[in-house]
Amino acid sequence: MSSQVNSTIRSCFYQIRRLRCARRGLTVDTAKTLASSLILSRLDYCNGLLVGITQRQCDRLQSILNTSAKIIHGGARRDHVTPVLRDKLHWLRLRQRIAYKLCLLVYKSLHDSSPRYIKELVVPVARLSSLRRLRSASTLMLRKPLARKKVGERGFSVAAPAAWNDLPLSVKNSQSLAVFKSQLKTYLFSLSYSL
Repeated sequence: MSSQVNSTIRSCFYQIRRLRCARRGLTVDTAKTLASSLILSRLDYCNGLLVGITQRQCDRLQSILNTSAKIIHGGARRDHVTPVLRDKLHWLRLRQRIAYKLCLLVYKSLHDSSPRYIKELVVPVARLSSLRRLRSASTLMLRKPLARKKVGERGFSVAAPAAWNDLPLSVKNSQSLAVFKSQLKTYLFSLSYSL
């Protein structure tokens, strides 16, 4: 994934430089909107593929979020950026952004609003006759296929059920997509910043 990560970093930092030049003439809300549309959209595009990237690559991508936050709300180069990300922008860290995307795809597939090829990869334990009597069938757990190699754990059919199974039951039982998104972000936000 090195070439994908490098390409994403290059395009995001190009947009960050453009935003930095225009920042003095923008309000905070306008700068936040521009950062979301120009930078975060590039970072979030197909970020489900970034499951299992190395910590170094993750840190490099996280630096995009950190730099964007500093440009939006000001601050010196050496200032700590976590309070800005957490308290002012309410942005998830990179790993939680990836988990958010995966869990959202799983929720949509379980509620018949995703393509069939995704639905086929997400199998609830309750649908499997051999596992129907297990306690996990009542907690909306998904069957997680075994991966033979470490690379196989990065695939959607393994990574998405793993992310979904880690969610609390109250989040999984959300009645609508809007409620699910809100509860999922709240849960991942608390994980992201150890609240």
